[in-house]
Amino acid sequence: MDTVALGIFLTAAVGLLGSPGPAIAALIAVGRARGLVGGLPYFLGLQLGLATAAGITAAGLFSLLAAFPSALRVMTIAATVYLIYLAYKIASSPVGETAQASNGAHASPAAGFLLGVTNPKAYLAFASLLASYTVIKGSAQQDTLTKWFLLVVVMIVVDIVWLYVGAFLRGLMMSPNSERVLNVTLGLTVLIAAGLAFV
Repeated sequence: MDTVALGIFLTAAVGLLGSPGPAIAALIAVGRARGLVGGLPYFLGLQLGLATAAGITAAGLFSLLAAFPSALRVMTIAATVYLIYLAYKIASSPVGETAQASNGAHASPAAGFLLGVTNPKAYLAFASLLASYTVIKGSAQQDTLTKWFLLVVVMIVVDIVWLYVGAFLRGLMMSPNSERVLNVTLGLTVLIAAGLAFV
């Protein structure tokens, strides 16, 4: 194993996968709405979706998918529609005591999986990372499998940190008006992240 290439690969992976985007904005919002434990089902669904997307990319199937622009367009539309729905649910979510009892369907494992597996920008990030920095020399298959595994580990670590950030915001004592402003701000953040990622 090339330790220098491994270090560069991990640094690039943390930078690409840990920088704010639609999935991270969604994780912060879900952590804020549901807390760390309550947000775990969404987190797990998202990780499964992203791991599937990384696996599809590692298997070379994303190149096949990219040959059909209509397929990418459908994925983009599906992810964008979901993010618009999520932004609305976050911005309009209850505040005060009612917020603690809310159990929005937008935080389901299926919703997380949908976002992870239909995010075209995630596929492009995976393709870029998997095509660079040979970690295992002499075996392309082992190199790809190792990098896929490392990507999954990096995603789990950085995403749980962002979910915790959202949970931390949930724990802050705020007035109902401040909570409403925060909810609307998080909703707008999801919309902006979606706009930057999918247009």
